[in-house]
Amino acid sequence: MKTTIVIPTFNEAKNLPVLVEKLFNLPVQDLSILVVDDNSPDGTGQIAEDMGKQYNGRVSVLHRAGKMGLGSAYIQGFQIAMQNGAEAVGQMDADFSHPAEKIVELVQALESCDMALGSRYVPGGKLDERWPLWRKALSGFGNFYARTILGMKLRDVTGGFRLWKSSTLKAMPLDSIRSNGYIFQVEMAYVASKLGFQFKEIPIYFADRRWGQSKMSLRIQIEAAIRVWQLPVMYRSLKKVV
Repeated sequence: MKTTIVIPTFNEAKNLPVLVEKLFNLPVQDLSILVVDDNSPDGTGQIAEDMGKQYNGRVSVLHRAGKMGLGSAYIQGFQIAMQNGAEAVGQMDADFSHPAEKIVELVQALESCDMALGSRYVPGGKLDERWPLWRKALSGFGNFYARTILGMKLRDVTGGFRLWKSSTLKAMPLDSIRSNGYIFQVEMAYVASKLGFQFKEIPIYFADRRWGQSKMSLRIQIEAAIRVWQLPVMYRSLKKVV
């Protein structure tokens, strides 16, 4: 199965080369990487270009003019990956919070579902023990809040470590997905569930980032809290397709 992993970046010059090497050492056939870089001041975009040559075109880069948001980065990345023939499209962070080795299990899981995801909130999943209690509580509450309001069975609705079948993404109204912070993950999962697609959650250890600063902000958290209530209204006419 031709698989493309979409990785949005902003100032990930230290992380990206190590992550790419780790991904290409995995026993996954026909794997490629699409970096979506928001004009990183630290030169991440050029580093990605250089890796494209190093890995014989298996790394490609979408250069964007500036910070345009996580959601739009993924939507553009998904569309390019599918245009280039990807049968499965993955999404993950560049900061090593998502364990790259779990890609193997996600690929295997996708044989029996429409979207496989690395989950912190199923048995075997775990948050970094170095996180302070308030941060763990905020993460757990965010998932509970979204799941309860949206009536979703998925345990980790905010997690961003996912592998989609291209056929699933093609059936989704990607041009209607407007969320641009981390609520993007919730909106994508909600739309997919409304359409009747099946998920499989693979437990992961969610680590704190190695280098650099978190992209989370108060504005992003407020957007998420408000938008959860808007989603049922926005997609009230969406019907199952499977």
